[in-house]
Amino acid sequence: MTTHPNKVALITGANRGIGLETGRQLAKLGFTVLLGVRDLAKGEAAAKGLGGHVEPIALDVAAADAAARAADEVQRRFDRLDVLINNAAIHYDTGSRALRPDWTVIRDAFETNVFGAWRVAAAFAPLLAASGHGRLVNVSSEGGSLASMGAGAPAYSTSKATLNALTCVLAAELRGSGVLVNAICPGWVATDMGGPGGRPVAQGAAGIVWAATLPDDGPTGGFFRDGKKLPW
Repeated sequence: MTTHPNKVALITGANRGIGLETGRQLAKLGFTVLLGVRDLAKGEAAAKGLGGHVEPIALDVAAADAAARAADEVQRRFDRLDVLINNAAIHYDTGSRALRPDWTVIRDAFETNVFGAWRVAAAFAPLLAASGHGRLVNVSSEGGSLASMGAGAPAYSTSKATLNALTCVLAAELRGSGVLVNAICPGWVATDMGGPGGRPVAQGAAGIVWAATLPDDGPTGGFFRDGKKLPW
């Protein structure tokens, strides 16, 4: 198992579920892990249970200036960021239909799932480039794949499809900087959002960790689950 001592990773939406498990796995690999959370008290409680070098950092991706503040803190303390994982997401609206839109839910979903990830990526891109080996991982879903998209979950599905598009644009803009950018579907995972019946959280997180630890000649601008390409 390759370890990554002295590397720094930040995960948004990381006080529970797949974000927390991803933090656990990265900490075991030697990363200093920053758990991006809205509530620092909850983040501190979560960090204590992981072991390794793990700590919370205030980062509400839906707040307009939070990403910039967090980036300033990481710049001051580490002068770089090796891995950014855009994991924060809301509103798996399986009971909704696009022809009966709940605009509040749709706007909220895009604010976190798309604009939040976009703000965070833009704020931290210089620090990822400063690493020389930066990895930007957007946690997406096959529900956002145009190849298989159907009825239901309109806010979630369309926001994840947009996140996939953003992944392609960011990968192109960061090409040549040493930063690899990919979208990862963790699959149906048994979390608060996914509900019971999904596969273990550790399995879903493993695909995210794979993208976070790609070698320098690894792929960029792709969409993967368990290390295998998915159709856009």
